[in-house]
Amino acid sequence: MRFLLRFASLVALVVAVIAGTIDSIQSVAASAVVLTPMGDAWKDVSPGSLAGLQSMISYYVHPRIYDLVVQWLLFQPAFAVFLVISLLLWMIAYKKPPVAGRFSV
Repeated sequence: MRFLLRFASLVALVVAVIAGTIDSIQSVAASAVVLTPMGDAWKDVSPGSLAGLQSMISYYVHPRIYDLVVQWLLFQPAFAVFLVISLLLWMIAYKKPPVAGRFSV
């Protein structure tokens, strides 16, 4: 399980670096800071899944949850969202080193 969480953290980190690279290239081309919101990036990749997420959260959880939490998340920069996801997954999968040291049993 820890391996899957670490792998998912790595994938999220790679996506964050790619999104940050795209934003930096667009910023240099426009001579202004360009930050792609998570919602726009998601619409570019898979617009159907975004609509499915909205209907699923509205039906199974509560429509206000989508309005408050998910809408706020979709307006944040895509690279920052994926960096936070990567950090959270890494923290969940982290194994604390033994107190006695490397060669303890």
